[in-house]
Amino acid sequence: MKDLSNIVQHLVLWYQKNARVLPWRENTCAYGVWISEIMLQQTRVEAVKEYYVRFLEELPTVKHLAEVSDEKLLKLWQGLGYYSRAKNLKKAAIEIMEKYYGEIPNDYHKLLQLKGIGEYTAGAICSIAFGKPEAAIDGNVLRVMTRLYADDRDIMSKTLRKEYTESIKQVLKCTQPNIFNQALMELGATICLPNGIPKCEQCPIKQHCKAYEQNNILEFPHKAAKKQRRIENRMMFFILCQNKLALHKREEKGLLSNLWELPNALTEKTSTEQLLYWGINYNNIKEMGEAKHVFTHIEWHMQGYLVFANSFENTSNFVWVTQNDLQQEYALPSAFSKYIKKGWDMV
Repeated sequence: MKDLSNIVQHLVLWYQKNARVLPWRENTCAYGVWISEIMLQQTRVEAVKEYYVRFLEELPTVKHLAEVSDEKLLKLWQGLGYYSRAKNLKKAAIEIMEKYYGEIPNDYHKLLQLKGIGEYTAGAICSIAFGKPEAAIDGNVLRVMTRLYADDRDIMSKTLRKEYTESIKQVLKCTQPNIFNQALMELGATICLPNGIPKCEQCPIKQHCKAYEQNNILEFPHKAAKKQRRIENRMMFFILCQNKLALHKREEKGLLSNLWELPNALTEKTSTEQLLYWGINYNNIKEMGEAKHVFTHIEWHMQGYLVFANSFENTSNFVWVTQNDLQQEYALPSAFSKYIKKGWDMV
């Protein structure tokens, strides 16, 4: 176990002077902490701010979240990506209503049982909202810790995470858990940065950092090489008929499950063959250019087509929506955003 007592005062004082003003720090209620932490997973802080404020205005309580329609929830989430996070929020909210009468539990292990809440989020809720000595270890914190101790173990190692969790929990017993945990996160997010740009001269604990002392800060953290993403070549179709756009709903399982999308397909057929397969009778088709979208394990290489269809007949797999309907009611993942914008511009 590492002794972190020598960094507590330096880190806390630095945080109190330098912490960013963020909407979820204005009122650290359990609901707000939960929503913000889920939104911040794999998403930049700047991108989350407006979404967070709008989300809490529309769904200010667990009850509102549990009762919201799937379509409205996904529309509120549109642009944040990783839509399973939103779906899990609603599932967890329903469970909180049923099991805990709408009150988010202040127990770490009960939080872990809720859909979509892992060790980090449970620790963040417990420490920030309830002041409990639970660690909240995300990638930022692990980067700080591995540099602090020049730890060359794989950052994804369960043993490493467990050891640092225990070290942080030990020091949290002697300080304010909400302040110390947020200070560690803030240090990783604003000073101890990845990718060759840490601001070591501004770091409040540099005198205790072994990697800084050894002048090898960029060697940490160590991480095993990722598997290469699978490439999928896909055709995207912006199909219009009488100024209405064709949308399709994805399968209930798998990538982007149960979300609306532009009709698309792997490039196993030509564009004309694919339209014929769908029963689309058209009078004009234009190329919309290439685009790429990266998911965690898959990379889409896309070619877009603008299609002017003659009728709605034989298109039972599609719904046809106006531009206003699309903006107000239907949530489409960002993978389709380029062709949505370009399609309307080309009409």
